[in-house]
Amino acid sequence: MIDADGIRAVLPHRPPMLLVDRVDECVDGERIRAVRQVVATEPWFAASGVPVADAYPQALMLESWAQTAGVLVTKESPNPDVLSGTVMLFGSASGVEFHGQVTAGQVMEHHVTIGRVIGDSVVAGGKTVVDGETVMTVDQIIMMFQPASVLRPQAVGKEESHA
Repeated sequence: MIDADGIRAVLPHRPPMLLVDRVDECVDGERIRAVRQVVATEPWFAASGVPVADAYPQALMLESWAQTAGVLVTKESPNPDVLSGTVMLFGSASGVEFHGQVTAGQVMEHHVTIGRVIGDSVVAGGKTVVDGETVMTVDQIIMMFQPASVLRPQAVGKEESHA
């Protein structure tokens, strides 16, 4: 099991955008199961003016699942700083389907399985379950790793002129 401190040691995210509370199972390089307790005090409920009884935003459901994938693929070589070293990037998600809603008070259980590792890229898929019911499936998400140095913008004046 990995607790909140362990997750913060692996991911660069911090509250309120850290959307994984705990890891219950992890088989390095293969699969992970993590949870996120959705609470009524989350800022997106208050900021949107949406009544708390309404659904948790689907984009945040996918982000929470993707952070779980991030824990799986970076657990053995974490880089929570992201200003140096190797940075994990999410490239795309496909086959994402939402099968139900999540509301405040419910617990999302994310299941992620690595499908393939190709060079510096990882392909994973899985699902999110609430109370035994699948509420989201992800056919595949693609993550890649790049040196932080190549991700920095070029300094003004140092770019080549194409005149």
